Amino acid sequence: MSENLKLICLDVDGTLVGASREVHPRVWDAAAKARAAGLHLAICTGRPAMGQTREFAETLDNQGWHIFQGGASLLNLASGKTLSRLLPAEPLQALLSQRERFGWVLELYSDTDYVCDQVLDQSEAARLAVAHAELLALPYKTRAFESLQGEIVRTQWVVTEAMLPDVLAAAPEGVLYASATSPSVPGVHFVSVTAPQTDKCDAIRRLATEILGCGLAQTMMVGDGQNDISAMQMVGWPVAMGNGDPALKAVCRYHVGDVAEGGAAEAIEMALGL
Repeated sequence: MSENLKLICLDVDGTLVGASREVHPRVWDAAAKARAAGLHLAICTGRPAMGQTREFAETLDNQGWHIFQGGASLLNLASGKTLSRLLPAEPLQALLSQRERFGWVLELYSDTDYVCDQVLDQSEAARLAVAHAELLALPYKTRAFESLQGEIVRTQWVVTEAMLPDVLAAAPEGVLYASATSPSVPGVHFVSVTAPQTDKCDAIRRLATEILGCGLAQTMMVGDGQNDISAMQMVGWPVAMGNGDPALKAVCRYHVGDVAEGGAAEAIEMALGL
């Protein structure tokens, strides 16, 4: 194992899981060997720390820190300690007003809870709300925004590709927008809204330097989407999945197999064999 490599950050959608929504057994085998060798493994995803995603993080390292919600939620699973960034109040009110005006599906998140007020009817909005809950392996239940447990770290629009330009054009000042997709729900865009300068880069930097005490040069990032590009350009060991976006592959020094073949295991094995 290279003395220079201390931390492996792994994206979820398109990296740990593909259309099957299950992690290839090779990945868990490789992860166990990496933990035994003293490497830190961390989820680095736009998903929240709930349902199946939390199970993924616990399987990778149930004692460690993980990055959720695009960097807004930095959570230690063992202690429950968080170093999260809260969403500012003023732009939050603007987002809630847009929800009322346009009827777009809006979700509110704390570190460990989320709410969506979409009523279950025959609308496209209801389909989107339910589809995202199913992706997270959570039962969907219509809840008032006021029922959220904990402080708001992020909101998220769940929209179709046709709706995406209007959603992005309406972005209020004082927040950061980041759009992502999942192969499990084609045609749906998840537009994460966080506090300024709150993204995967910010969270990886804090995890590596402030929490673990290693440098970014000692960090590996494994991902597949355009929303991972800035993180890839920052770390010392950028790894692109075989199913990754061409723009991402162009900035990555290393490449592994497709998510359906357990390509993330190749990245972890690379870290062990460097």
